[in-house]
Amino acid sequence: MRFHFLAIAGSMAITVVSIPKATAQFPLIPQIQVPNVISNESDNRVVSGWVHLDGRRLFQVSATRANLPERIETIEQSLRDITQSFLRSSATEADVQVRKVNELPVIYVNNRYLMTVNSQDASLNLGQGDPWELAENIRQSLRQDLQRARQERQPQFLINRSQIAVGIALTMLIASWGVTRWQRRSRQKFLQSNSASSPTTKQITTKLNQQQHQHLQEVKKRLFQLTQAGIWGGGNFIILGLFPYTRTLQIAILSAAQIPLRLAVVVVGTYVAIRLIYALIDRFTSTLISSGALLTSETSERLQLRVSTFSGVTKSIATIICVIVAILLALILLSIDIVPLLAGASLVGVAVSLASQNLIKDAINGFLIILEDQYALGDVINVGDVGGLVENLNLRMTQLRDAEGRLITIPNSEIKIVANLSSRWSRADLTVPVDYQADIDQALKLIGDVALKMNQDPLWQRRIIETPQVLGIDNFGDRGLIIRVWIKTQPLKQWDVAREYRRRLKIAFDQAGISIPVPQQAVWVNDSQLLYPQENGKAN
Repeated sequence: MRFHFLAIAGSMAITVVSIPKATAQFPLIPQIQVPNVISNESDNRVVSGWVHLDGRRLFQVSATRANLPERIETIEQSLRDITQSFLRSSATEADVQVRKVNELPVIYVNNRYLMTVNSQDASLNLGQGDPWELAENIRQSLRQDLQRARQERQPQFLINRSQIAVGIALTMLIASWGVTRWQRRSRQKFLQSNSASSPTTKQITTKLNQQQHQHLQEVKKRLFQLTQAGIWGGGNFIILGLFPYTRTLQIAILSAAQIPLRLAVVVVGTYVAIRLIYALIDRFTSTLISSGALLTSETSERLQLRVSTFSGVTKSIATIICVIVAILLALILLSIDIVPLLAGASLVGVAVSLASQNLIKDAINGFLIILEDQYALGDVINVGDVGGLVENLNLRMTQLRDAEGRLITIPNSEIKIVANLSSRWSRADLTVPVDYQADIDQALKLIGDVALKMNQDPLWQRRIIETPQVLGIDNFGDRGLIIRVWIKTQPLKQWDVAREYRRRLKIAFDQAGISIPVPQQAVWVNDSQLLYPQENGKAN
């Protein structure tokens, strides 16, 4: 599976890298060249562009940036009219002449004016400034290209190209079917590997491996889709170049899709890079945990919380970096100078940083919280008057879910003192009231026996990490003697252990006849007033 994935990615990378920025290597695809700049002025600078016939490049002409499109369109329109007249005539060859008009070479085709060659054309094409030599080269090229245009419209030529088009279409169908079948097999292997995962594998390692495979599967899915698009788009594009009637569409497609294709490559590349980074983060984390360097009986539960926290924050930072790089690449591909933008962005950043000091404090405090492991995702903490389960943690804020289900959002800069109730281990702190009339030694022994039996129970042995401690009589309360018990547990297990211990202790007290005192109130009544109410009334 990894070999298949690398093969797809490598082939696409070779294909993209092997094609220059503005040209194509396939002979049927016309080559488009970006205008050459010889001056630094905007609209008055002289640039060059290609004149095409039936989608083929013939020769270059030059003009100012503002006038070049109009000159190329005029020459191509005249050339199309000349070509149509030549194809309708019975002449075997086109009569291309170079005449001297106003000391400049002028090209005529079949006694029809085509263009005037000037010194700027020669300077850009030959580098010597000789317009007559360039005019002679254009004359020879026109004779060959017009003869080729006639040959390409012959019935036998069109039949041969139609056969080639059919072969390309069949190749596209077979290639598309093969890629689809390959994708289905890859998907089935992925599903089988997930269903066959061992239940005895460490939970955190299994989760990380599953996330890694999911990210790689998503990358492969997008690459398969991109391959399908390349098969059908490239095949149809090549078919267009087989016929002189449709070859001009290649020019229009390349001209119109040049910028969207560049942006699409940036978007797809960024998406694939983000997914690959996610897979690498999960791979690195799972390898580190599997090595046993950080995994012990005391840190396993805590490590699960930290891994999810670090993984989420690292992926968020990587996503932000990739998006910023993608934006800069998109600007470069759009021929936008990013140096002034970066300089302006730095000034804007300074202004924004001064106006958003709280956000900077949030980020710094959030980074310290994660670095120092004050708490992580899944911890139960108390911050001031609020507390709950940490559901979301990033560089800016912490979100808690309290016992009533409310989601509490706290900026990290506002977190000064935090109480973590589930860091590495927890403790069930129990106070047991016992009646003053009860045998205190028997009660202490019974409380300790219940705790020891619970510690030996296989269902609760993993949750209790140390032998429970009966500290003794902690206070003389209003309800009776207060006995304190400590039970050290796994993180977040103290409440379950405390509830089960109270249940067992109540059953044991009932069997031993030891009562748990409740608040009572005594009322004293004057007996003489109750016995002689009439006498008291007569006396009055």
